[in-house]
Amino acid sequence: MNTNSTAALSYDNMNDAHALYVRSPSGRYKPATDSQILAAGREAAVSLISMENAMGNPQRVRSFFQSKLAGLGHECAAFLYLDTQLRPIRYIEQSMGTLSHASIYPREIVKTSLRLNAGALFMAHNHPSGLAEPSPADLAMTRQLKQALALIDVRILDHVIVSATETVSLAERGQL
Repeated sequence: MNTNSTAALSYDNMNDAHALYVRSPSGRYKPATDSQILAAGREAAVSLISMENAMGNPQRVRSFFQSKLAGLGHECAAFLYLDTQLRPIRYIEQSMGTLSHASIYPREIVKTSLRLNAGALFMAHNHPSGLAEPSPADLAMTRQLKQALALIDVRILDHVIVSATETVSLAERGQL
């Protein structure tokens, strides 16, 4: 996909199709493809987090991860690293997987946490199947990661599972 930082999306409310358009560098508009719409949404997701404000709003965190991960055709494990005041340091998609699995290595998450001097983090991964329910493997991996991070005094605040239409928070379910 060829991306252009000057491309713009617009909404056509003149008909029932509710089409989105992409403007090319020459100024011409053409209907946006699904991948262009999803890419624009991922870019816009950055506005859901602020580097100055603490990430204390669980709905904003879920919306951020859903904007970043929904619609991907493969599993992706992503982390939002935070300082001790819960302000974002960096968002990293650390593992790209297959249709049904993304490998997460606690050692790599610990190394990244130390390198960024993180005090806490949010984790998320998507389920391309469309079901946001955590699997037994998801729960086991979350427990392992929580134990590994506890050794270096980094808190895992939530593990969010994302589908195209919903999110599930393990913290809110008491499964963290």
